[in-house]
Amino acid sequence: MNDQTSSNAYIASFAVVPGPYVADQAFAEAFMKKHYGGRLNSRSMGLISTCFSHPSINKRHFAIDDPLELVDEDPDRRIERFTRRSVELSAEAITKALGRTGVSVKDVSGIVVNTCTGYICPGISTYLIERLGLSRTIRAFDMVGSGCGGAVPNLQAAGALVKSGSVVVSVSVEICSATLQMGNDLSLILSNALFGDGAAAAVLWDRPAGWELVASATRYVPEQRETIRYVHKNGQLHNQLSLKLPDLVKKAAAEVVADVLKARSLTVDDVKHWALHTGGEKIINAVRDEIGIPEERLAATRRVLSEYGNMSSPTVWFVMDEIGRNGVAPGDWCVMIAYGAGLSAHAYLLQRMP
Repeated sequence: MNDQTSSNAYIASFAVVPGPYVADQAFAEAFMKKHYGGRLNSRSMGLISTCFSHPSINKRHFAIDDPLELVDEDPDRRIERFTRRSVELSAEAITKALGRTGVSVKDVSGIVVNTCTGYICPGISTYLIERLGLSRTIRAFDMVGSGCGGAVPNLQAAGALVKSGSVVVSVSVEICSATLQMGNDLSLILSNALFGDGAAAAVLWDRPAGWELVASATRYVPEQRETIRYVHKNGQLHNQLSLKLPDLVKKAAAEVVADVLKARSLTVDDVKHWALHTGGEKIINAVRDEIGIPEERLAATRRVLSEYGNMSSPTVWFVMDEIGRNGVAPGDWCVMIAYGAGLSAHAYLLQRMP
């Protein structure tokens, strides 16, 4: 068992911000065929039609002004766009989240930022310190390489920073479009039909309000890292996905859920709200069936997949936001589940405070 019980830390508020450019799947399919069709074989062109027309995703959001920016984007321009857009989206999410609590940026004593879609040094946290006017003595940490599951390890780290009277911000941001590649590779075609851009920020403190961080758990299966990861080719990131993922992810996800439920002697039926990362319809279905989650409790996950696709690590926060829109009662239990590179799976048991 690998669990971390309550540390008297609470999620006071959170906010999500998608990329500003919205494209439906029909437009995205036509765009890919027009600009990349000349380098693809007939099988790949057929796969584009199949993947982009899947009914589980309606549209996605991207951190661009014009989709032509993405066509054979120069690597230097790409990292500049990643930097600029990741800071913009993160800053907006933090500002919104702080505004919902009445907390000032001057009150923030810690910040944890995770991303996997770009590397800059110094990290995103330092740009946010400057942009938002955060304290120059703040405890700032940047996490890279956690993949789609990164929001939960981030929350674990941020929760550990919460001390008496302190305020800590947890930020997950991904510019997945900054890793766009296209070729006769099913992983790339699937990725281009699935991923979008977005950011999320949560404000943590020690006051019993919002969501209590009750227990968390993690599983790593490093011998399966080749099934989901970024690989470097010609100095650029290429997404690598295996068709075996649903079977692998469901087992790891079920294990971490069992751990966090055991911490409070709960059953699956005791949990009213389930915030699953939208890794794709097959993965959602596999995790649902393995854990035994009632389908009606996955409405928020399904809606986020439809409206945003998979934004990697911030996606689970978008699901939490959707859950909040549908009504949560004091005392309700919620389980956040995220999975991805590593291969890894992470879960957090939350309880809504009065």
